[in-house]
Amino acid sequence: MTDDKIDKVMEDLALLLSVLPIYIKESLEKSGMISDLVEVVMDLGRKPEARFASEIQQLSDNVVLREDLDYVISRIGCFGKDNRAGIERTLHRISAIRNRAGEIVGLTCRIGRAVYGTVDVVADLLADGRSILLMGPPGVGKTTMLREMARILSDHHKKRVVIVDTSNEIAGDGDIPHEGIGTARRMQVGQPDLQHAVMIEAVENHMPQVIVVDEIGVLEEAYAARTIAERGVQLVATAHGNTLENLMQNPTLSELIGGIQAVTLSDEEAKRRRTQKTILERKAPPTFELLIEIRDRSSFVIHESLMASVDAMLKGAEPEVQQRIRGKDGSVEVNIINAEPEQPKHSSPYVIHPSALKSMENVRIFPYGVSRNRLEKAIYNQNASAFVVRNVDEADIILTLKNHEKKESKKFREAEYLGVPVVVIRANTVAQLEAFIREYLGTGNPREEEEAIEETLQAIEKVKQSRKEYGLKARISSIRRLQHELIGRNDLFSHSKGREPNRRVYIYYNGNI
Repeated sequence: MTDDKIDKVMEDLALLLSVLPIYIKESLEKSGMISDLVEVVMDLGRKPEARFASEIQQLSDNVVLREDLDYVISRIGCFGKDNRAGIERTLHRISAIRNRAGEIVGLTCRIGRAVYGTVDVVADLLADGRSILLMGPPGVGKTTMLREMARILSDHHKKRVVIVDTSNEIAGDGDIPHEGIGTARRMQVGQPDLQHAVMIEAVENHMPQVIVVDEIGVLEEAYAARTIAERGVQLVATAHGNTLENLMQNPTLSELIGGIQAVTLSDEEAKRRRTQKTILERKAPPTFELLIEIRDRSSFVIHESLMASVDAMLKGAEPEVQQRIRGKDGSVEVNIINAEPEQPKHSSPYVIHPSALKSMENVRIFPYGVSRNRLEKAIYNQNASAFVVRNVDEADIILTLKNHEKKESKKFREAEYLGVPVVVIRANTVAQLEAFIREYLGTGNPREEEEAIEETLQAIEKVKQSRKEYGLKARISSIRRLQHELIGRNDLFSHSKGREPNRRVYIYYNGNI
């Protein structure tokens, strides 16, 4: 951290000390540990405490009086409905505890710091535009990392970043945001339960390339996140829970990973898969493509393909993850956990003609050197009758890249022996994968697209005349994306609601969702 940034941190800390009762401020200054201060706790009738990174200290032998609480309250901003207040142009947060009559009987004064360099360990993951979800226990630094990601995306990657700041915790209190967010813009949220509406408003009104949100916690926010992702906007957010397993067990937030449903297989299919007849499967592609579990301030577990990790865990397997550990000297150690062993080389088998697969249903595709996450997204977008398998002996087709097809591989030897054909594509992109699906699986229904566009145009006229919301028919993701674009070009607002396969677009006149 540069000297200027250190000075700014100490200046912000001095602003918090200035709102505390004199005897508490003097006690903190004498502690010699003020740079490690996490929060100050003041509860009526109890001795005040300072919580440092490594210990807790009592700040006085006297108990906190109501006059002490009033002293602090009179020097800070107003408390919102979430019982949080702040100090203008700082990141500090003061949270209130109230009695049954609504009177404040306790305060938690939490130190907010813009810690620069916190994302160095994962900075490379920001560059490719994938949506990122952060998880971890309270106090581990999720919001601090989110703030730094917003700054890097706006200042270094020159992207249009909008922060939806529900409790002013990311960009600080007051109308002028803290400089820790760089050139990112901040939208404040009047009431915590309206966060989902402000998320949609940010996309509709301000054309962001990136939306940053802290603490997605309810179903409406999960749906809003999916709507944003459908429009091609990068999402960077945190969610309640410590690990991916917590997310999968949460019936509300599991929507962020595509939702989980019980599926009953036929006897033949259960035997082929070597599973029970009733299994759990993911319903749709995850809203986020990448998950970072923050274990502590220097240790991170990264699911580079969130889709593949979810599928592996639903099958009872351990997902392949990266573990990144920051050393005291700033170096980063990277370990791959649960990786499949590298396959030996071999010559490629024969290539299939496009027409051979068009008459098949539930085509089983084994991706070799191709992103499972992007392939499943392409299958979902094209509403294709296909799914991805993990083993060659389950596959109807192998999909690979040109540079992999030229190499020798054990996978291709197995394919040749089993008579599994191979399709070669040029690039590992969603566009290339969707083109493959259209060519080989014959997907895409022009008539359905035409019907959806006609329905949308008629609905747009109805909404303009009546100024009331209108719900369209349930459609697949690729068609909903067309509908969102068409509605936006007509200066109206839209939002997707519902669970797959009944998810549909709603049109609004003034954005009041």
